[in-house]
Amino acid sequence: MAVQLVPKRKSIRDQVSAEEWAARVELAAGHRVLAHYGVNDLTYNHFGFRVPGEPDHMLIKRTDWMFSEVTASSLLKVDFDGNVLTDTEVKTVKGGALIIHAGLLKGRPDLNATLHTHTVSGMGVAAHKFGLLPINQHALRFYGELRYHEFEGFEFDHDMTPKLIRDLDGGCFMILRNHGVLICGESVAECVVNHHWLEMACQGQIAALAAGEGNYTIPGKEACEYAHGQFMDAGNFLKGGKDWAACLRLAERLDPSYKD
Repeated sequence: MAVQLVPKRKSIRDQVSAEEWAARVELAAGHRVLAHYGVNDLTYNHFGFRVPGEPDHMLIKRTDWMFSEVTASSLLKVDFDGNVLTDTEVKTVKGGALIIHAGLLKGRPDLNATLHTHTVSGMGVAAHKFGLLPINQHALRFYGELRYHEFEGFEFDHDMTPKLIRDLDGGCFMILRNHGVLICGESVAECVVNHHWLEMACQGQIAALAAGEGNYTIPGKEACEYAHGQFMDAGNFLKGGKDWAACLRLAERLDPSYKD
């Protein structure tokens, strides 16, 4: 009887550089921490990261996986046309992964990371006529920096990408009206920590507005500007700093399999 040998597929770690593997581990940790804090919409939402040393490629999760399942090896490496480059059974990505994440990383070479979510609080503020109010200290981190993108349908069509780039207008933070939020930055750490602050700001706003019109306070313009300036003077704090170090310890405690 003839025996046919099936060649063993190389592990993802063996297919990539040491720099890419480190990025995969960090991005996987980011997914797990976000899931722990309730950033879950079944298999939807994505977190893209530009591959170190390969500026025209990004890492992104499979479209049929939840944030809580992501591991370093499960992340797909794709080009900005959506073609999967690593040796996996998945060959292409489409939808938000392509239109939002690949589109933004291609159109904004100054960005390395893009995080888009649909949390209940984020969607709530996205539907509020005034958007995010300077109603709590977390909101003041984004004072004067937040952009807005009007809802024109789902991000399935290629003509949506230039509209997102236009409305982001060189910034890093945007509310997608009647949809969700978008956080961009230089690193996984920056996106995770800033998303946490924006989510807390949205939750705080919804809690305060529940008291009814006239029963909450908003600081004056001068106080808002001063407090935002204090944030801006905080240096590495804005890039993740001590909070990201704590997030990595949390990911390790939750389930170290994210590094697999």
